[in-house]
Amino acid sequence: MSAISILNFNNSRFTLTGFPGLEVDYLWLSIPFASIYAMVFLGNCMVLHVIRTEPSLHQPMFYFLAMLALTDLCVGLSTVHTVLGILWGVIEEISLDSCIAQSYFIHGLSFMESSVLLTMAFDRYIAICNPLRYSSILTNDKIMKIGVAILCRSSMLIPPVIIRLKFLNYCHPHILSHSFCLHQDLIRMACSDIRFNSIYGLALVISNLLLDAVLIIISYIMILYAVLAIASREERIKSLQTCVSHICAVLVFYIPIIGLTMVHRFGRHLSPWVHVLMGNVYILFPPLMNPIIYSIKTQQIRRRVQRLFYLKKCKS
Repeated sequence: MSAISILNFNNSRFTLTGFPGLEVDYLWLSIPFASIYAMVFLGNCMVLHVIRTEPSLHQPMFYFLAMLALTDLCVGLSTVHTVLGILWGVIEEISLDSCIAQSYFIHGLSFMESSVLLTMAFDRYIAICNPLRYSSILTNDKIMKIGVAILCRSSMLIPPVIIRLKFLNYCHPHILSHSFCLHQDLIRMACSDIRFNSIYGLALVISNLLLDAVLIIISYIMILYAVLAIASREERIKSLQTCVSHICAVLVFYIPIIGLTMVHRFGRHLSPWVHVLMGNVYILFPPLMNPIIYSIKTQQIRRRVQRLFYLKKCKS
């Protein structure tokens, strides 16, 4: 392949798909999307602020929650410029390099969120099945090591498949299925040999998302077995209530991913609206819902948030 051809491929530009048929209403449509992004940023920043400023929340469970909130915040930051850019008429196309970078962050952050959810399941397992050793097992030093391991796992396994996108020949129409870039969208437009991307990408999904999901299920089977062994009904309910927030967060994360995967794999002939809807749900639903879930279901967070707003109200 000549250097000129490679240069042409690298300078390829891709059309971002907004909301087909609603182009004249983009300005109005930007209002709810801007509101959702604002809620994502404010909600996750509020959770981070509450955990940082409240000494009673300086515990392993809330450190992991802070990791989850930070990940969700970064997910919003990685897509807000293209989604709102389309709706405001600022962006219509994206360069290959920018597309690859956005794809790296989106998929990397998805793997990171999955890893954090797995770690939170491990936290709940230790707290319920081995409560006397909880503080000795999950020390601050171990939590820091877990955080570094999550970061390395999420960021260092993806580059081989993402870098490969730079050297593919994109000869099919350069029209993305979403308002942002995904790996599966780019390889769909490639005419080059994509076996490495397909096999390696599948291996990443199996070794990260699928494995994490299986381990989370196993942890909750063990938790349920331990809870059923508790004699007191009140204690059983109390133990299970500490897991409700995490179970909701797991469902909020995995259901959109499964839906989007099914649409990309088997829904090529579906309406573009289905792809657009599932893509935006996949990106926005978990970061939007997680702060709400933990603010409502976690008593310590809820009380601290209520006190925060009460103080602001008194000052005003």
